[in-house]
Amino acid sequence: MQRIITIIPGGGAAADDVVELDHDHRRRRRIVHATRNGRTILLDQPNVVHLRDGDGLQLEDGAVVAVQATPEHLIAIGAPDIAALVRIAWHLGNRHLPTQLAGETLLIRADHVIAHMVEGLGGTCRAVLAPFDPEGGAYAGGGHGDSHSNAHSHAHGDAGHDGAHDHHHHAHHNHAHG
Repeated sequence: MQRIITIIPGGGAAADDVVELDHDHRRRRRIVHATRNGRTILLDQPNVVHLRDGDGLQLEDGAVVAVQATPEHLIAIGAPDIAALVRIAWHLGNRHLPTQLAGETLLIRADHVIAHMVEGLGGTCRAVLAPFDPEGGAYAGGGHGDSHSNAHSHAHGDAGHDGAHDHHHHAHHNHAHG
């Protein structure tokens, strides 16, 4: 088994081998994968990474393995106008559904219940088979890693209070969905 020592964003063009991964397997911290040529490789990072189609994975022996995003069963969502599309996107986000933005189309994993909701909101749904690369979310961080720092300060000045309150800034999911 070869350990992945470096992730090269977009660096899979001159690869020696390919690993085919769906979205869930491209967003991990630690996992063992098998390449097309039967090589076993280990991803072992300190934080969750988001591997993208075309990335290169440099192994301990110097070989590079290209990441190929496998097609998944998705729904392509359209709308008659941008306002309707934004409204649909809001409802998808309210349900915390991974959503890929593709121009004037939203892509989500195939789900007949959500498709029915989208159609009820005036949207159109079309089944597609394509690689899935949804948005990481506001707290997902940038680049290929999913970490961020909450280190920042607040000046209270003349805000009308003494500043004695909680400044707890990371998200909690404690609201109900109907």
